[in-house]
Amino acid sequence: MHQPRTLLDNFFLVVKGLCMGAANKVPGVSGGIVAFVGGFYEEFIYSLQKINSKAVKLLFAGRFRSFFQYTNAQFLFLLIMGMLISYFSVSRVLDYFLEQKELFVWASFFGMILGSIYYISKDFDHWTKKTIPAGIIGLLIGVSISFLSPATENDNLVFIFFCGIISVSGMTLPGLSGSFILILLGNYVLLLVDSVNALYDTMSEVFSGDMGFVNNPERIRTLKILAIFTLGSATGLVTFSHLLSFLLKHYKEISTAVIIGFITGSLGVLWPWKRTIYKMNELGNPILDSNGDKIILNYERFLPKLDDIETLWAAVFIILGILVLLLLDWYGKNRKQRKQVRTAR
Repeated sequence: MHQPRTLLDNFFLVVKGLCMGAANKVPGVSGGIVAFVGGFYEEFIYSLQKINSKAVKLLFAGRFRSFFQYTNAQFLFLLIMGMLISYFSVSRVLDYFLEQKELFVWASFFGMILGSIYYISKDFDHWTKKTIPAGIIGLLIGVSISFLSPATENDNLVFIFFCGIISVSGMTLPGLSGSFILILLGNYVLLLVDSVNALYDTMSEVFSGDMGFVNNPERIRTLKILAIFTLGSATGLVTFSHLLSFLLKHYKEISTAVIIGFITGSLGVLWPWKRTIYKMNELGNPILDSNGDKIILNYERFLPKLDDIETLWAAVFIILGILVLLLLDWYGKNRKQRKQVRTAR
């Protein structure tokens, strides 16, 4: 039985969903890290695991109360609602700052990941002859992913479904960025920019009474791609949750060691000092997407110039990113202590 949540708990759950959605949008950042640091990772995984044949039977039998309790539906609904709101709000703000102040955005997230590594590993005292190799394997995989070359865009619907399954890993596996995986698969712009913008434009038109999109073949094609991608994501979310639930239940120390290594390896993706490589046309000019933004292919990393004022500011943003995680750690401890005091009374 899940503990009843207050109105404030529900509000913060939506905020956590907002943070997960924003993190999933940024290449190199994992929404799973937000869940891990936020202290609701295991509840998230176990709740997703409850979406199974028993849940379907309860739903079709009309036992809605039992269905909601069994699946922890309120928790999942509020979290997913926050993610959806994020895609049309916070993520758009992030897109703007990535375009205008790219270095400082990367530096902030780099600092947050550093803080996350400290947060997750500070209480992990299970380093043994089994967990150390597991951590090293996670580290090597994380580093290797950051140096892979991206594929070209592919709108085959079977491949789109596969992209959905793979990209959702960023929500369930801390350290693995779903959006960066989509860059490697060549479909980041198609699935997280063009498709989301098409849905946003379609919803705006529908609410204004304009149904003209039904006669727009390109819009219908993009919406179909988004629907298949969403179906793949839902499939991957449930599948991964069952696998991770099993691993956390039977191999928790080894799984945590792999996650710590994986997150550490993901720092290579988030290295702030990098040049963006854009998709170019035959004339050497950047190709723009349907929203007028340059299409990103990959990043070229370099060492910072220590005498550059922007390097100093980037270092400040890295420290700020670390402080955000330290403050979350402090807040979490204080909240836990207050709950213990109220329970004792």
